[in-house]
Order: sequence, then structure tokens, then C-alpha cells
Amino acid sequence: MPKVVPPQELDALVAATAAAPHGLMSVEALASAFPALPRRTLQRRLAQLVSEKRLAATGRGPSRRYHLPLASGPAPVTHTDAEGVPLSQAAAELQAQVHRPLARRTPVGYRREFLADYLPNQTFYLDAALRKHLYGLGRSPAEPRPAGTYARQIMSRLLVDLSWSSSRLEGNTYSRLDTQNLIEFGRYAEGKNRLEAQMILNHKAAIEMMVDGAGDIGFNRYTLQNLHALLADNLLPDAGAGGRLRTIDVAISGSVYQPTALPQLIGECFDTLLAKAGAIADPFEQAFFAMVHLPYLQPFEDVNKRVSRLAANIPLIRHNLAPLSFVDVPEKPYIEGTLAVYELNRIELLRDVFAWAYERSCQRYTLLREALPQPDAFRLRHREALTHVIASIVRASREPTTTLIRELAQPEVPATDMSDFVAMVINELAQLHEGNIARHRLRPDEFMHWQATHSG
Repeated sequence: MPKVVPPQELDALVAATAAAPHGLMSVEALASAFPALPRRTLQRRLAQLVSEKRLAATGRGPSRRYHLPLASGPAPVTHTDAEGVPLSQAAAELQAQVHRPLARRTPVGYRREFLADYLPNQTFYLDAALRKHLYGLGRSPAEPRPAGTYARQIMSRLLVDLSWSSSRLEGNTYSRLDTQNLIEFGRYAEGKNRLEAQMILNHKAAIEMMVDGAGDIGFNRYTLQNLHALLADNLLPDAGAGGRLRTIDVAISGSVYQPTALPQLIGECFDTLLAKAGAIADPFEQAFFAMVHLPYLQPFEDVNKRVSRLAANIPLIRHNLAPLSFVDVPEKPYIEGTLAVYELNRIELLRDVFAWAYERSCQRYTLLREALPQPDAFRLRHREALTHVIASIVRASREPTTTLIRELAQPEVPATDMSDFVAMVINELAQLHEGNIARHRLRPDEFMHWQATHSG
């Protein structure tokens, strides 16, 4: 008859793992904590706990570590954060851990195994129930249409919401109204640092890049490095660092986490990260994976969290799902969730913030979308040509004659559509004003010069 394992022995192993300073225990550490337990017996106990899902294991050989299982599903809400974010028990426990004074938290470095052990479409940070729930909230009638259709329908609102809320999470003091005036009319808020305006305008440019290139963006070096270059424009001491992988050491304030400083490792892990993100089939898992691993690796000198927040929108934009704007997301639980990833390689707190933030975004954009008319199919088909022609006319300050419009539209617009296209351009130019020029990638000074030249 097999020997019965004392339940208290298993409970003690789980408790010791849970109490570890960074939530991870090696066999060696557990052997030291339980010297009376023979090593083979210890290994059998650990295997039993893993099979019973009371513990989980990552890594292989000497790097193998044991930790509490990731509570990756929509766990029952047992706490509400002081900022109003509903938290599961696991998330609340993580919050308590990252609240400890720095002196009581164990310094940790970058663990490559955290990324290596993630297997796309086999590992899930968000379980099936949560992914289904988010999809039900975020889906739109635009799904069968070209990538980015939904985002373009709400573009003016998205530019303001995401630029403002993502900047606010970095300590930017512009109000939402200040942000709207800056983006739509080029008006700088009085008494504010110009760096704050630069941060917001950089977000606007990066969002436009993603939406305008919705069919081409993805988890690849071109997209991520150019996102960084746009978000970091005129904000880094080294202007050449925009879009370039990090070659210097960086520190994380308020954390005991120290990212790797090895350029070769950064490059290798960045490529692995992109390959794994690109292989993930589910858009929500893909979005959250980016929010977890981009800040953790810190591939750039600065602006990494901003890149991760916009990169999280790549799959949502491509699949015509409601975007994640981070509106109403409090800074404190967001930062704490990121710290839990940095120091503990645990995702539950950030996951709860992510899910709540997406629900809030969906509430905002579903109401807006339902109030919108269905898009004009002709305009949608010739959207790129329309923007090209209008931008060319305005930037060159030219008179929009029928002949000129036809010349600029060829060969993008077929002859059968040309008459209707010319009428659409003339009508669009007649309705052009400071509040809608962004959809044609125009700057306020370009529009004002053209308007002054042709006001008569």
C-alpha cells in the first residue's frame, strides 16, 4: 500500500513557497528550509503538488523554480482597490507584497526563463472565460471590414482619450480638455511644461501611425521601434536613442528590479518577445502579453511602458475590436501591477487592472459607436487616396481644380469612380477646419496657410 503523505508536509511546502521574498523557490532553497526531508522525497512531494496544481514550476534543470499557480482566469472578486479597481484574492496579495518597504524586498534581475517558458497558444495569462468575456464587450460590426475600420470611426475621440490617459499615467498634468485643445487646435495649455505637450503630441503621432497602417502593423521590429521613435521624439537626452534598442544600463525607480544591461541579451530577448507575441492567436492574450513583457525587458532607454500601452492596441485595432484607451485607470494599481511583474514575475494584479480598464473603454466606445452612422463604402474604399489628394493640395497651397484632383488621384482611383471621387474631394475640402485636419495628417500651420491663401 502506498505510503500516505502527511497533509501538513505538503501544506508547509506550499506555505514556504508563498512566503518566499520574490515568490520563487528552487529545490536547493526548499531543501535548506526542510533539512529533515530527503532530497528525493522532496522532489516527489513537489511533483505531487504540481500535479495537484497547488504549485507550478518554471525553468529546467538548475534554473527550475516553484511558485504558486498563476490565477489567470477571471477569479472571483474578493477585494476592491482603494482606487476602485476590483481585485481577486491573488491580486490583492500581490498588492500587499509590492507595498513592502524596498529594504524588505529581495533585489532581482531579469529572468529570461519568464519569457522562455511562455508558449504561444499553450500558455495563457488570460483564461478562456475572461478572453470570451472581453471579446463579447469589444466586438463590433466592423469585424469583416478592413483592419482599423472601427478605430477610424472613433479616431477623433481615440486620439484624445489615449494620448491623455497614457500621458497621465506618466505623471503628465494636462487635463483632458487641455489635451483636446492641443490635439485638435494646436493650443498649448498656459503654465504647463512644453515637455508635457510634446509627450501628448508624440502619442497622437504614434496612434495615427497605428490606425493609418492598421493592415501593416504587427509585432515586428519595424512597428515597435518606430512606435518608440514617435513616442520618444524630442524627449530623450540622446536624440539618436529613439527607436534604437538599449545599450546602456537603466534603473527602475521605486523597485528592487534591475533590468539586464547586456545589449546582446536585450536584442535576443526582444526578437523572441516579438516572435512569441506575433504567434499568439487571441487578440486579448496578445495585448496583455505585450503589457507584461515589454516593460519587463525594458528594450529601450526610456518610454517602455508607453510603448507597451500602445502596442497592446495593435491586435485590437487589427481585429476591429474596441481599443484600450486606459481612461479612468488609476496610476497606483497600474504601477503596482507592473512592479509585481518586475519583482515577482506574477501577472494577477496587472491582469485585473487590464480587464477592468478594457471594460471601461468598451463602455465608452460602444455608446459612441452606436451613435455613429454606418460608414460610406465609397469613402472607405478610397480613404487613402482621399487623404493623399487633400494633403497634397493643402501642403502645396494649390487651388483644388477638377484637373488637379484627377492628376493627383491617378492611378489610385479607377476611371469609373473618378467623377464621384472628385466631388467627394471638393466636398471634403469645403468642410475642412482646424478640428478635423488630423484625419488627413495635416498640421495646423499647413491648414492655416492654405486657408489664408484661398479664403477668397
